[in-house]
Amino acid sequence: QVQLVESGGGLVQAGGSLRLSCAASGSTRSFNVMGWYRQAPGKQRELVATISRGGSTNYADSAKGRFTISRDNAENSVYLQMNSLKPEDTAVYFCNGQWGISTVFNIWGPGTQVTVSS
Repeated sequence: QVQLVESGGGLVQAGGSLRLSCAASGSTRSFNVMGWYRQAPGKQRELVATISRGGSTNYADSAKGRFTISRDNAENSVYLQMNSLKPEDTAVYFCNGQWGISTVFNIWGPGTQVTVSS
């Protein structure tokens, strides 16, 4: 059974950087799309960035120019480099993996907390 586990969250001052990592374990399943989402207190989960197996990326407007998503297909891992962090980036960040064509399946990691202090 495949699982996703995030790491790299923490507390950082505004303007600082963090790098989130997400690794899949328990299966050799290859994900068509991997991505990062976040959920702030009292808000819905929202897209941060996604990346396809071929390397095509998609970013939320709030992430463009500051965050960079990348993946290692051989290691079944995805990363999120976050620069110029703002207090409004504070949230729990979740890793996501998608597979399937006619039916799309999703798996989520448990999340990692990112807190940006002003």
